[in-house]
Amino acid sequence: MQITESSIKTRAEEWLTPTFDTTTQDEIQNLLKNNPEELKESFYKDLEFGTGGMRGIMGPGTNRINKYTLGKSTQGLSNYLLKQFSSVQPKAVIAYDCRNNSDTLAQTVADVFSANGIKVYLFSSLRPTPELSFAVKELGCHCGIVLTASHNPPEYNGYKVYWEDGGQLVPPQDNEIITEINGLKYADIKFEANTELIQKIDTEIDTVFIEQSVQHGSFAATQEAKDNTTIVFTSLHGTSITAVPETLYKAGYKNVHIVKEQEKPDGNFPTVKSPNPEEPEALTMAMELAKKVNADIVIGTDPDCDRLGIAVRNRDNELQLLNGNQTMIVMTWFLLEHYKNKVGIKGNEFIASTIVSTPMMKNMAEAYGVEYKEVLTGFKWIAKLIKDFPEQKFIGGGEESFGFMVGDFVRDKDAVTSTLLACEIVAFSKAKGSSFYNTLLELYTKHGFYKENLVSLVKKGMDGAAEIKQIMIDLRNNPPKLINEEKVVLIEDYQTSNVKNIQDATEHTIDIPKSNVLIFYTEAGSKIAARPSGTEPKIKFYISVQEHLDTVSNFSIVHQQLEDRIGAIKKDLKLT
Repeated sequence: MQITESSIKTRAEEWLTPTFDTTTQDEIQNLLKNNPEELKESFYKDLEFGTGGMRGIMGPGTNRINKYTLGKSTQGLSNYLLKQFSSVQPKAVIAYDCRNNSDTLAQTVADVFSANGIKVYLFSSLRPTPELSFAVKELGCHCGIVLTASHNPPEYNGYKVYWEDGGQLVPPQDNEIITEINGLKYADIKFEANTELIQKIDTEIDTVFIEQSVQHGSFAATQEAKDNTTIVFTSLHGTSITAVPETLYKAGYKNVHIVKEQEKPDGNFPTVKSPNPEEPEALTMAMELAKKVNADIVIGTDPDCDRLGIAVRNRDNELQLLNGNQTMIVMTWFLLEHYKNKVGIKGNEFIASTIVSTPMMKNMAEAYGVEYKEVLTGFKWIAKLIKDFPEQKFIGGGEESFGFMVGDFVRDKDAVTSTLLACEIVAFSKAKGSSFYNTLLELYTKHGFYKENLVSLVKKGMDGAAEIKQIMIDLRNNPPKLINEEKVVLIEDYQTSNVKNIQDATEHTIDIPKSNVLIFYTEAGSKIAARPSGTEPKIKFYISVQEHLDTVSNFSIVHQQLEDRIGAIKKDLKLT
């Protein structure tokens, strides 16, 4: 459908009917009279499910997060649950994060579920997303909802759906539920709650979740090693403050320094430009505290506590921020080593990562004799592997965007258990006269020195969405033959499921779900991926380069060579 001023006005005027409350109607009237640009952005499309669920700016309109868009999604989900589980009373558990309106939106979702006869467990206050994933299975629920916009700016909120295995919604359920939602009108939403079906939950789940986090995140560190480890932690005003400090304490870590200025949950995130641990600036206050207390490790988590960013001591004993690929590599190595020494590799184990993450994960899997499985961006695909391959043992896995999962007791990226794991690695390594960072460099000498860089181009609104679409069209229609004078030898197009080998002119099919991603490989071993974000108004370019590293002593030289290569690739692709 072509979007015109007239069609947008028609869509908006539907929100002036008695189906919508008077406050909403007043807000729409104001947009119609005084703010045509905001009216367009609010109504030019419906919110869609992306890699991390439904996420958007809060406000009135079909393209906004509000009680009606979430109510409609919940009504559609309710209809689907009642059809799929017709022989029992369906059960749902709901959690929410620190964001503005998350608590009231969570209550709206609970009301709609209960109005449809669905039993609801609603957390009494904010909780980490991984605890919601855990609670779905712990309570025997058929689905779970968490109200969160992860690391997005303060004006955002979102709605993530989990299925009965504790993992996020995946095919075929996602498309079936979307079809159910799209068949509804806003007047079909049942908002009148059946309060008898809503049960508040509290510490009973917290206690079990933290116990399980300690159990799955504790490995080889002795109590003496833990006592000699100093940790700085920041929750960046998010939900992790409810779980991470207690998990560390119960695991035996006493020297934990919390950034007090960022300790209180606050959806406005007053001390940071962005509550995203992927961005170095977000950890500035934590790094300053770490210098004062001579910390061994700095850890910061995003608002819903599924991502973590860390800094560790480098070879010059200075704190250095690591990227998600680097953290993932060391964590995965540690789990593989522990599993090999404690249980023994039997050949049915696997680790997992995503198509835009470091190729080094595959090399490491081969070295340990375990299978490497690669999936689309979004942790729901990693969790789906556990369900799809029950005969295999999932050891751990992660993605470049600072998410990691330890084992399968939680079926989503989990910054609670991963924080403990990172501290275990630091404590264990320090006791052995090494470090987290030295381990990373040694792994580079064994499995190849891979260096990655992410470029995110922000393109907001309807015009931005069109610009992102055109960039991908241009890359498909006119793929580069050379990137930084490196010949492109392979092109993977995940939207058409096609792989084209330029060298021998052969093609084959990609056997994973379709997605709007293009990946170019060069003869020099460089990898460049282009992908529009599923949850933010961005197009992302993932650059990976690699070189052989013979000894750790040559790290600085080779590192600079790779830095220069990344810079040249960005310049050639006009990303700088």
